[in-house]
Amino acid sequence: MENRTEVTQFILLGLTNTPELQIPLFVVFTLIYLITLAGNLGMIILTLLDSRLHTPMYFFLSHLSLVDFGYSSAVTPKVTAGLLMGDKIISYNACAAQMFFFAAFATVENYLLASMAYDRYAAVCKPLHYSTTMKKSVCARLAIGSYICGFLNASIHIGDTFSLSFCRSNVVHHFFCDIPAVLTLSCSDKHISEVALVFTSSLNIFFALLTILISYLFIFITTLKMQSSQGHQKALSTCASHLTAVSIFYGTVIFMYLQPSSSHSMDTDKVASVFYTMVIPMLNPMVYSLRNKDIRNAFKKVVEKANFSIGLGL
Repeated sequence: MENRTEVTQFILLGLTNTPELQIPLFVVFTLIYLITLAGNLGMIILTLLDSRLHTPMYFFLSHLSLVDFGYSSAVTPKVTAGLLMGDKIISYNACAAQMFFFAAFATVENYLLASMAYDRYAAVCKPLHYSTTMKKSVCARLAIGSYICGFLNASIHIGDTFSLSFCRSNVVHHFFCDIPAVLTLSCSDKHISEVALVFTSSLNIFFALLTILISYLFIFITTLKMQSSQGHQKALSTCASHLTAVSIFYGTVIFMYLQPSSSHSMDTDKVASVFYTMVIPMLNPMVYSLRNKDIRNAFKKVVEKANFSIGLGL
């Protein structure tokens, strides 16, 4: 038997080794994270406080905000701590936990976007039956199903990845414990694990994207049949925010995973990873709030109530 030492911790190479860039990146990422927290938690609070937002669309949107908050929090605090203090070490268990929550929440978002597309289909194509099609029980099942798929998918991958032996290098060529980056370090036969990763990821993305594309195909056909320009405009405004969020999310995923392996660059992958781990969770609340009158009105209402309460206190 050959002598081997099992890995008990990993070293994250991070985004850059240039000392001059670490503080500016720390400031930028901290600002992004604070905006992410404020935007997503604010969206959840607004949805809970304003009864006019107790609809299927905002139900899914509040869960999307919770998921964005979740997978941003799984990655960003460790990255900013590493930039500020230069601590690139992450324990074996912490690496597994980070990988699990990132994979789980990213998969949940994938299915929530598909559920929201179905909701938009019901709103535009079956407006008279919308209240019966998207009942609370239906919305709850779609949301619970998204979480089950997300956490089951993450459990399979984390169980599979960390059942392998890590006895060579413990240097992760990334700024967080992403599954492919950690898999490459294993000294076990990882062919089955890599095939399983590609298969399940493709299946999850394909199923959700197919649901979104079919939903918008029916929406497009329905809008073409509308006689009035007002109907076209209403249908467009109903779907615009969701389409923007879908384009940002899947555009990044396709760029990351559907380009030929020969054209992969570690630096390019890191930039793309920054986008989908930090920037997308920050952008989603902005996309929905800036294009949505109901959310803007709910925010004004909360601010007015807060000012009134402060006035009474004084």
